[in-house]
Amino acid sequence: MLETDLYAPVKNLLEQQGYTVKAEIGRCDVMALRENEAPVIVELKTGLTLKLLLQAIDRQTLTDTVYLAVPASCFERERQALKLLRRLGLGLIVIRGGMAAAELDPAPYRPRKNTRRTTLLLREFARRHGDANCGGSTRRALLTAYRQDALRCADHIARDGKAKVAEIRQSAGVERAASILQNDVYGWFYRIERGSYGLTSKGKDALRTYAPALAAMRSAAPTASAAL
Repeated sequence: MLETDLYAPVKNLLEQQGYTVKAEIGRCDVMALRENEAPVIVELKTGLTLKLLLQAIDRQTLTDTVYLAVPASCFERERQALKLLRRLGLGLIVIRGGMAAAELDPAPYRPRKNTRRTTLLLREFARRHGDANCGGSTRRALLTAYRQDALRCADHIARDGKAKVAEIRQSAGVERAASILQNDVYGWFYRIERGSYGLTSKGKDALRTYAPALAAMRSAAPTASAAL
């Protein structure tokens, strides 16, 4: 489908709503007017590209009512782009079988804050000991606050080969030691007897892998981790 193939369906849609529509006004693909209202500008493209978004943002200096018009095949591939278009205050028209329909109307973006996610981020930040990760890292295990606490538990157990939960909680300062040992997310621990745990081979390997991080945590004054 060519960009010119999108024009007739878009023009028909707007005319049905009482607009007078003309093509290629200035640098705008489509411009529509209705009585004394602000103009509607539509940019026609066969794909949702960065170039198209930049063009649409530029058109917002002319009017608040800016739409992108794309074929349905493009829209089905890029449904997640709706969130971005909402944030940018842009509208979207989709052409299916020669018919155009508005999937999204332009509107000021008013994001709703996710207080739960913010709370979790702040909690993770507070629990982290130091800054052992490198920003932009991919394909490697991050040293999260949970992993740090698990390492502190493993480090304490490694000293005697086994340890009780109460001892770890008090000496290592890991308030959630019981849940870490019982859930054993990383496969580092095994239960010897009630309330007492040892280290698996994975746990011993982890201590070697994260030795530099452990050394940094040992040098810091022990502080109890907050409960989940």
